[in-house]
Amino acid sequence: MILYPAIDIKDGKCVRLLQGRAEDMTVYGDDPALMAERWCKAGAERLHVVDLDGAFTGEGKNLPAAKRIVEAADGVPVQLGGGIRSLEDIERRFDLGIARVILGTAAISNPGLVEAAALRFPGRIVAGIDAKNGFVAVHGWVKTTHTSAVKLANQLAEAGVLECVFTDIARDGMLEGVSIDATREMVEKGNLKVIASGGVSSLEDLEKCRQIGCSGAIVGKAMYDGRIDIAEAIRVMKTEG
Repeated sequence: MILYPAIDIKDGKCVRLLQGRAEDMTVYGDDPALMAERWCKAGAERLHVVDLDGAFTGEGKNLPAAKRIVEAADGVPVQLGGGIRSLEDIERRFDLGIARVILGTAAISNPGLVEAAALRFPGRIVAGIDAKNGFVAVHGWVKTTHTSAVKLANQLAEAGVLECVFTDIARDGMLEGVSIDATREMVEKGNLKVIASGGVSSLEDLEKCRQIGCSGAIVGKAMYDGRIDIAEAIRVMKTEG
């Protein structure tokens, strides 16, 4: 299982939100690229980056920060989500050196884009499936749809997507542990590889994710607050199980 240190960007800064709420924000640094360098030096094999301004508004004003992250990562693959609404948006991110893009809101609002992108960029399109009480949330989690998370996963698998980032919004940033039941259901019924996200607070949480068959797990607040040492976590994931 691959660990993905999370770097969330808002107004060019490295931040973390509670349950996706912009008003509940903690700033962890003025330069996200320095965070990227820090996690890569600790042994990170991938980075998970979210443009929060893009997620909320659809505008890619943090692309310069994303480019600096790619440069600081020095060859470590970076996946980026937030505000990606067209093939042109996708290409702009790939031109920056981004390895994979994450389509969230577009997966609901424009399924044709997902299918076209998966065909044009095989293996480089990741679905971002964010759920609230089992239903998909979009536009930076401010709107909940009537589509179930598992149903969307199956639709995306048929469109050619191979992997998703699955987030239970109620757990995100709360350090209360991963929503194992919901994540297991996604692993077993969604027909996609699943990167668990939201609530990871300990090595035990990571081990649970591995046991239910997740392909990866995203670590955010617990890493920034020192609850999880990323180098130790990577070592454990490589040596156990």
